[in-house]
Amino acid sequence: MDGNECLELPVGDDSLPFDPADATIEDGDVFELLEPAVQEWWLEEFGEFVPENDGFFTPPQRGAIPKIHDGTNTLVCAPTGSGKTMSSFLSIINSLYERARDSDDIDGQRPSAQETESPGGLENSVYCLYVSPLKSLANDIHRNLEVPLEGIEDIVAERDGEESTGEIRHAIRHGDTSSSDRQQMLEETPHILNTTPETLAILLNSPKFREKLRTVEYVIVDEIHSLAAGKRGTHLSVSLERLEAMAEGDITRIGCSATIEPLSQVAEFLVGRAEPGGDPRDYEIVDARFAREFDMELECPTDDLINTPREVVQDRFYRMLHDHIQDHTNTLVFTNTRSGAERVLHNLRERFDAYNEENSGCHHGSLSKDVRQDIEGRLKAGDLDVVTTSTSLELGIDMPHIDLVVQVGSPKSVASLLQRIGRAGHRVGQTVTGRVIALDRDELLECAVMLTKATEGFVDSVSIPENAQDVAAQHVYGMAIAEIRPEAELTETLRRAYPYRNYSENEYESLMRYLTAEYSGLEEKNVYAKVWRDENDPPDGEHHHETFPVGELLIGKRGRLARVIYMTNIGTIPDSFTCDVSTRAGDEWVGQLDESYLDTLEKGDVFVLGGDHFEYCYRRGSKVYVDRTSARPTVPSWYSERLPLSYDLGREILAFQGELLARYEAGGPPRVRAWLREFPLDDNSVRAIARLFDHQCRYAGTESVSTPDRLAIEVVRDREEYERHYYVHSAYGRKVNDGLSRLLAYRCAQEATANVRVAVADNGFVLSMPLNRKVDIDGIIADLEAEQVRDDLRASLSETDLLQRYFRINATRSLMILKRYKGYEKSASEQQVSSEMLLGFADDLEEFAVIEETYREILEDKLNVDEIEDIVGAIDAGELTVSRQLLDSPTPRAFGLATLSASDVVLAEDESAALQSFHERVLDEIGDESLAGLTATSEDE
Repeated sequence: MDGNECLELPVGDDSLPFDPADATIEDGDVFELLEPAVQEWWLEEFGEFVPENDGFFTPPQRGAIPKIHDGTNTLVCAPTGSGKTMSSFLSIINSLYERARDSDDIDGQRPSAQETESPGGLENSVYCLYVSPLKSLANDIHRNLEVPLEGIEDIVAERDGEESTGEIRHAIRHGDTSSSDRQQMLEETPHILNTTPETLAILLNSPKFREKLRTVEYVIVDEIHSLAAGKRGTHLSVSLERLEAMAEGDITRIGCSATIEPLSQVAEFLVGRAEPGGDPRDYEIVDARFAREFDMELECPTDDLINTPREVVQDRFYRMLHDHIQDHTNTLVFTNTRSGAERVLHNLRERFDAYNEENSGCHHGSLSKDVRQDIEGRLKAGDLDVVTTSTSLELGIDMPHIDLVVQVGSPKSVASLLQRIGRAGHRVGQTVTGRVIALDRDELLECAVMLTKATEGFVDSVSIPENAQDVAAQHVYGMAIAEIRPEAELTETLRRAYPYRNYSENEYESLMRYLTAEYSGLEEKNVYAKVWRDENDPPDGEHHHETFPVGELLIGKRGRLARVIYMTNIGTIPDSFTCDVSTRAGDEWVGQLDESYLDTLEKGDVFVLGGDHFEYCYRRGSKVYVDRTSARPTVPSWYSERLPLSYDLGREILAFQGELLARYEAGGPPRVRAWLREFPLDDNSVRAIARLFDHQCRYAGTESVSTPDRLAIEVVRDREEYERHYYVHSAYGRKVNDGLSRLLAYRCAQEATANVRVAVADNGFVLSMPLNRKVDIDGIIADLEAEQVRDDLRASLSETDLLQRYFRINATRSLMILKRYKGYEKSASEQQVSSEMLLGFADDLEEFAVIEETYREILEDKLNVDEIEDIVGAIDAGELTVSRQLLDSPTPRAFGLATLSASDVVLAEDESAALQSFHERVLDEIGDESLAGLTATSEDE
């Protein structure tokens, strides 16, 4: 196959997007590539090889092993439990073993690890790097590697009559590795090193160990989808280019992922470019994402989530969950928040005698490391009947005994759904069994679309950050510390990384003005130059004409502590902290909030803390000031913890609604139910969705439902609260809605000269303002211009907590604020205070890299400004029409927006009365006194 070609592998199911006739690689071809001892170990592990029977190797193994054997950069996409790890490692183990055997001298004696071994043998250095986003995953892979390595060596020892010598060494290195173990790795270097992106960056600047990396021939990046979408992946991509530049030969890069799209973009992210501005390095893709059988269904405890009492819904939910657990060996239950995971486990233990501390547990990021590791070990051993979790077990350890995954509520993306459900049936050949249970109507619709798209092979696309100045600052500093070098060499390394392929000269010069402290006043703020750039005469007084051509621009480090500062401050994972909340009157302490929750709070917003309602006033450092209020909450308590709905899935929901409306108009609820039964939904789900849209259309017409070519807005006058609410049904996901709502609120506030309150959800947002203030929402939307969106959004961020927080994060990443210096560690709250002192000064500097990166990250990575520009452009072009209606009460599709103070889906108890009130108004309007008329009859089954 030619480079950059995608190989689709057979899965034995014509309904999936693979054609068995495309198979060009047979098991025998793969088996013949292996050394005799490796073949023998494989036979012992996986049974007798029958050449005429495919299935000896799994689809990802059959596709990847020959490519990696040939030194081809390869992206392997396959479900958890399909042999993906071995597809990456087997060729590497085979190659290393072959060379290790060649290192025997004439007398059959092997040299010691410290000696330089014979030509063709293994040196005392690293040949393969395995990079994982999680320490637990690196630990698990390290343990799993022991099986083939020890097994092959035992076979050789038994065959040759020698003692096992452990020829291929492997080790793990990350932040928890002891100094003695690190020192040992210098003396006896592992040939396979398991590490994390942050530790790799440190090793590249370690004077002694970096020499051990020059022999690297293979890099495996596991769970690449979780890295590519964030700055950890950006950081890693540059580290890989730095590694490539210092390696003695070409490096074969292997990426592994269970669920990701688009494959070609992720592959290009993995391999980078051989030359800045050139084409991506050659790669091939092994696409076996649907190489396993999935058994998925959406379930709902009732077909009426409004009228059924909350207690009944909860009772039915826990009974359903209990029955599922009892019908399986080991069950993993995902919720969308940590508090939800805790509550589900608590209620299971309270309601059923079958669960106790010995056979059930909870796992999430707020628990201690010891507790998490205990749960992981017992899960791995199959000792737990059920474990509840939020997102912490979505990636990580191998759990071979899990045979059912239950997802409570919407996981917000098809990729996340497949990743979570893929934790079940982890052994090759097992069916992946998953059940999704929806407990509110908005999530019921989300989940219905999600499961439908999953069965069709749809995966949400990943968005890769580009030209991040904070990450660039770290790597430019790191390269300057490693050695004095030509500036051209440094910029070429940076631009070979996929995220910086379009890095402009202006952006680079802006970064260098910061790093060389060219801005007047920086040093007065204790922000000092980190690098120098000069043609021939750096500050140390040495001349480098003998090493470099005369007149070449060079870059080097400034300061004697540069290496220590770099090693103790690099990384991209931001520190976080909790804020103390106090009342303005009397300075009464009322509780704490996670700082990420403040991203969404504006002056006047109301939230719930400890059961009481508070109006947000302002923040100073790590302290939040509020006033007590009886007003309705505007920001849900779970907002900062739940994942946002993916933009791609939001567009699919709009398309689904359009198709549903076409069937409704053609045949009413019976036609809708018949259509819904084609999808993996239980009967309660089918009836509940059909009822939702029947009430919606009878109350406000089909034009009240957003579709791909219609944006529905409803205006409701709330005379009790003396407010006017604009419900915007933009089902694009919370990121887009956060940005779009800020944009409209900014324009509305200018027109109405009044404060505009905003409440944001995945399926839309609400703008609220006093009843005596009225805006022409149609006119405001019509006046939006795509080319003005970015500037308006940027202006709307001025003086917000969101800007303050992200500036602190980026200033710390850019080493403008040092977390650790001369033995002192600055807490996240102290970092915040420092950043607030710097923000006003930095914001006034022209094209200051740290400020520009702060705005870029908020606009592009957090608020999806590109997608907002597309939406506004579609409105301008007439491709997306705006439908506005004036109503006395919210429509059924707006119930969720009108009750945004609801907490976690498992915990929501206090919104039933409001929902019931809205529902009764709708039923009164459409003349439907009971729900009996929507019960299916034998005629429409």
